[in-house]
Order: sequence, then structure tokens, then C-alpha cells
Amino acid sequence: AADGAFLIGLGRDAPARILLEVRLGGKILFKRALQIGGRVYEVQRIDGLPRRKVTPSPEDLLRIKKESTALAAARSLLSDDSSFRSGFAWPALGRISGVYGSRRILNGKPRRPHFGVDVAAPEGTPVHAAASGRVAFAHPGMFFNGKTVIIDHGLGLTSAYLHMSSITVKSGARVKKGEMIGRIGTTGRVTGAHLHWGMRHGATPVDPQLLVPPMK
Repeated sequence: AADGAFLIGLGRDAPARILLEVRLGGKILFKRALQIGGRVYEVQRIDGLPRRKVTPSPEDLLRIKKESTALAAARSLLSDDSSFRSGFAWPALGRISGVYGSRRILNGKPRRPHFGVDVAAPEGTPVHAAASGRVAFAHPGMFFNGKTVIIDHGLGLTSAYLHMSSITVKSGARVKKGEMIGRIGTTGRVTGAHLHWGMRHGATPVDPQLLVPPMK
């Protein structure tokens, strides 16, 4: 950012050691080796999903590709904003029904890891912006994600709010930490009412729970 702030985001399969190199005007100021602690990830089995949501049809795959392209475009916009300095808070309160990095077995079929945290709560429960930023994406109903909002917090850091029953903000709007952006729902690929809250730094999914205190 303009004041020199920067972000590093490490994902589920980050190596055990990375090298941080800081440059100014092309000159290397210093290097620092960072040791990355290992984690053990859960295996989560989810049954009872509609077959179509686990094995999409060719027509569904075309829709999914189109939606994924639009979502990637929204996330690719790197702003030099530093709204992330507002700090982070839980966007909703409830039972944690899914955690970051867990291996997913859907209707008995292995699928990609879960890159977010799920908060189960009654349908209609308010969802709030986890931090200040700009609404980069608001979709009325994606195949997997349902009603979706993406907020840009600056320097490539974005938060995602999935499966909502309604959205109360529009793309391009500025939001403050704690501002209501929608309500928990059952849209997309779900077995019950919950919010999927995801965080990414660029294309790297990071663990949202590392940004907030334990839920009370």
C-alpha cells in the first residue's frame, strides 16, 4: 500500500519454508526465511446432496464455467486499498459446521478440500461484512455458491459470503466492518441453512478463523 503495508497469504498446501524478500527501488533491503508450521486437516463426509450438485450435467458445467470466470475476474482486481486495517470479526454467529482445509467426501465421492468456514444458523440470520472494503461481486444465484457476495479489502485480500437467502448490498458499494450485507440461507449446494465464509489472498484460499478470535 502507499504507506508500505503489505500482505502475505499462505494456503493449505504451503511449503514448510518460504523466503520473504523485501525490495525498494530494485534494491534488496533484506531477506528472511519463514518456517511454516504443519497442520492436520479433518475429513468431512456429507451425504444427502442432490445428485446434480455433486455430478453436474454438461449444461450445468457450462453455467459453472461462466460463473467461475466472472468470479475470478472480480477477484483479480488488485486495489491498493488497505481496508483490511479495520480488523476482522465473525460475519455471523452460530454452530461451526465446517472448517478450512477439510477433505470433502460428497455423497461418497471424494471432492476438493473445503476452503472456508461454515456457520450454521437459522435461515434469515443477518450476515455482516467481516471487515471494511468494497463489494466487488454480488450474484443472485450461482450453481454451487447460491447468492454470493465478494468484498475487496485491499492488496488482493477478498472475503466471500455464500449460500445466502438475500443480499442487501450492490456491487461497487463501500461497506464498513460489521455492516449487514445479507441473510443466511440455503441457496446453492447445501444440506441446511448456513453461511460459507471464505477468504483469499489473490488466488490463494486462506483460513478465515486465523483472522478472528474464538467465537463466543
